[in-house]
Amino acid sequence: MRIVSMAQNVPGPVAVSRLVAGGATAIKIEPPWGDGLAALCKPWYDQLHAHVRVTRLDLKTSAGIVGLKALLAESDVFLASQRPSALARLHLDAASLAREFPQLRHVNIVGDTANPEEPGHDLTYQARAGLLQGVMPLTLLADMAGAERAHATIKDVMREPGGSRVVGLYDTLRDLAAPLYHGLTSPGGHLGGGNFSYQIYATREGAIAVGALEPHFRERLYEGLGLSEGDDPSAVYATRTAIEWEQWAAARDLPLVALR
Repeated sequence: MRIVSMAQNVPGPVAVSRLVAGGATAIKIEPPWGDGLAALCKPWYDQLHAHVRVTRLDLKTSAGIVGLKALLAESDVFLASQRPSALARLHLDAASLAREFPQLRHVNIVGDTANPEEPGHDLTYQARAGLLQGVMPLTLLADMAGAERAHATIKDVMREPGGSRVVGLYDTLRDLAAPLYHGLTSPGGHLGGGNFSYQIYATREGAIAVGALEPHFRERLYEGLGLSEGDDPSAVYATRTAIEWEQWAAARDLPLVALR
């Protein structure tokens, strides 16, 4: 698989790096000022582009467009992460490129397929999906999940010469949030704090995550704690440190880990 990518920031580079690890070859087109990810996190940028050929082109010039199209002529997939209107202005949308390169596959990553021109980033997509609780998220959930979907989409479209696909970051996040929308992980839900066997607990030092959902795990957990099933184990967990509880659980084959 030969890929030309214009996708910047996180989702595109992550997807491309996975494809390259699987044997694809990739050329990354960056604007003259480079990819913003390099300024935000150079070590990760370097890791993602370790086996990707990076070249900078000014696509606002005819020379830049000519250079890009020379690369597209020898490629299987064109990956972008721009608003549809921006690609159309450059005649790099799927319909325009199909006239010149009928076999080229076209994949574009947008924020939301329902509103692809709307600006946004991982933080705003998580907020809209109801996944923020007043604190900054610990990871780029929409970007990383979107990268997985882009990776799968590119592999899928390889079976369709000339095919095109659009990947939406918010679309992906909305699917991931289904357990919340259905109440499973909402506050007080069965997996949202309403189950003593699936909960986070404070210990004498640190905290632990307990995931003893299955009956055999739950029975073994309560037996080891010296409690009846359904009892609140908070007071017992407060008697040891998180690491001590993790070691205790490992010896009993129980799903319990200390929070890092």
